[in-house]
Amino acid sequence: MKILLTGTTGQVGWELQRTLMTVGDVISLGRNQLDLAKPDTICQIIRDVKPDLIVNPAAYTVVDKAESEPDLAMMINGIAPGIIAEEAKRLGAAMIHYSTDYVFDGTKDTPYLENDRTNPQNIYGKTKLAGEEAIKSVGVNYLILRTSWVYGLHGKNFLLTMQRLAKEREEIRVVDDQIGAPTWSRMIAEITAQIVSQSQPNPSNFFASKSGLYHLSASGKTSWYGFAKAIFNDDFPNNERKLQRLIPITTPEYPTPANRPAFSLLDHQKLSHTFGLVMPDWEQVLQLVLAI
Repeated sequence: MKILLTGTTGQVGWELQRTLMTVGDVISLGRNQLDLAKPDTICQIIRDVKPDLIVNPAAYTVVDKAESEPDLAMMINGIAPGIIAEEAKRLGAAMIHYSTDYVFDGTKDTPYLENDRTNPQNIYGKTKLAGEEAIKSVGVNYLILRTSWVYGLHGKNFLLTMQRLAKEREEIRVVDDQIGAPTWSRMIAEITAQIVSQSQPNPSNFFASKSGLYHLSASGKTSWYGFAKAIFNDDFPNNERKLQRLIPITTPEYPTPANRPAFSLLDHQKLSHTFGLVMPDWEQVLQLVLAI
């Protein structure tokens, strides 16, 4: 299987380069080779590669900055995925795309199902939802994998930010009234590879029968404060750590340009039942990450 992978400089794309190598011939393209902000180049690159499967983790992910760059965020997150889907359909290829818990407004108090009403509260969420809808409208065989609170040892994310701040500050204030599930980028990549491996020996039939929207996130739940507390409970020798106090605060005490849902936990039973995969608990996964 020839796999075209986008966004290889991002958190999930970086991990996918390794995991997908076990299931196919991977052509990895970073932003320098395939920039989703430049739609004119997307079609030609896909036609040159002629992949059997396109895996698209590339995205505009700077949630607050998207509020001041809505057109760029929409191009990358909303319009480009539709163009990719059209090219995939033309080639008879399948597509895997990643979306976000931020398509929801956070007013629910139980985990969101795939068919729950979407109502994004920020530009990032709106553009990611537009990408989902663009892919669905094309009629390509697709998997859209919504995930949440992605972190890892590569790129920019909450884990690395907390580790850096712990060396710089004696006090860190972290929001304690937004609830979700931290999800390791490598876990997302490994589950993706396991799904792709199940498509053999007939990928076309597999993706046609499994085509749809799925939630992919770790099990369990916490707040950003709970996430930070777990990081510091298991990490940093005392002689490297300046941090003395971790203080829980409310969302209004930490205003940001983009609104974030107060509750964005995803129900991933559909993915587990369809592909026979178990989503590990976020705390157990974090302990693995911190041990690396």
